[in-house]
Amino acid sequence: MTTVVLSGNPRPGSRTARLAAALGAALAGAEPHVVDLSKLAAGLLTPGDGPATAALDTVRGATRLVVATPTYKGSYTGILKVFVDLLPPAALAGINAVPVVTAGTPPQAEGAAIALRALLTELGADVAPALTAIESELDDIEGLVEAYATSFQTS
Repeated sequence: MTTVVLSGNPRPGSRTARLAAALGAALAGAEPHVVDLSKLAAGLLTPGDGPATAALDTVRGATRLVVATPTYKGSYTGILKVFVDLLPPAALAGINAVPVVTAGTPPQAEGAAIALRALLTELGADVAPALTAIESELDDIEGLVEAYATSFQTS
């Protein structure tokens, strides 16, 4: 099983990205391939950009895709939307997608998780329950990952 982490945070090294990478590793039992959109920013708007094209191919080749975003204006980030808009219809068909959402408050996290689930479903993914985390919980990434991974394995 190929696990890929797609980090939709526009800031490199974010806690959202670290949470997603840790979850991807826990679910895969190995280090996942990480696509960090903060490193591709301008290339996503340049047709034929090599790194962006490679990232799209990596995502389409996953069997499990951990998709992470902080909550921006009640939803997922614009950079994540730009990236997924480059995917063709049903590009994620047959892929198990695991949404990861970080936010300031539980209602913000829940709203963004619903929006992200809808986006992934539209692309054909089989979407697992989301891992949502609020800012105050991000000091314990290991605990968040362990709790989610345990529930993921039993569901």
